[in-house]
Amino acid sequence: MACRAARPPRARHAIHVDRLSPELSAISFPLAAAGVGGETPPVLQTLRDHFGHDAFREGQEAVIRALLDGRSVLAVFPTGGGKSLCYQLPALLLDGLTLVVSPLIALMKDQVDGLTARGIGAARLDSTLGVDELRELYERMESGVIKLLYIAPERFSNAAFRQRVKRWPIQLVAIDEAHCISEWGHNFRPDYLKLAKICRQLGIPRVLALTATATPMVAREIPNANNSC
Repeated sequence: MACRAARPPRARHAIHVDRLSPELSAISFPLAAAGVGGETPPVLQTLRDHFGHDAFREGQEAVIRALLDGRSVLAVFPTGGGKSLCYQLPALLLDGLTLVVSPLIALMKDQVDGLTARGIGAARLDSTLGVDELRELYERMESGVIKLLYIAPERFSNAAFRQRVKRWPIQLVAIDEAHCISEWGHNFRPDYLKLAKICRQLGIPRVLALTATATPMVAREIPNANNSC
C-alpha cells in the first residue's frame, strides 16, 4: 500500500542540509549565477537542453547545487513545485547512477516515460516486469546507458538485487515521499526506515529526501531515522 500524504507544511519551501543530521541547517544559493566570461553554467545549460526551461522554480537550484557539492538534502516542496527536477537534473551531471526510491509504480512509469521521451536514459524495476524485460534492463544497467533507475523501497529485500547494486556506480539516492520514513507519517511504511542503513552500507555519497507533505514533527523525524540506523 502506498504511503498517504501527511498534513501539508505551513512554509512554502523548506530546504535543509548537512547529511540529514538532526541539526539541519538552511541553505541558500544565488540563482542562475553567470559563468566565467559570460558562459552559461552547466546546471542552467542542462536545464535548457534537457528540460526546456530557462529558469528554475523557487528552491530547485539550491537543492541541485548542494547535491552537486556532495551534500545530502532534505527538501520539502509543495505538490507541483517541481521536486522531481531536483534529482533528475543532477543525475545528468553526476558520473554514475541515480537511484530513485518511490512507493508508487504508476508514478515511476509516468516519470520514466517522460524522461525517455526527452532522450534521457531512465528505467524502472518493479513487479510488473517479466523475465525477458528484467534481463534486458540488467543488460542496459551493465552497459551504463541508464542514468536514473526507479525502484520501490521493498526492492532491497531481494538478495539478488542487493548483490547487483553493489557493482553499480551509484552517485545519488533520491527518496521520494520521504515522509514515509517517519513513524509519524500517515500509513507508515517500515521498509523506508531501512534505507539509511542501506545507503551507508553502499557508501552512497549523497542522499536527497523529498516530500511535499511533511509536518514539522515528520521533518524532524526523517533525519533522526537516518541517524539511528
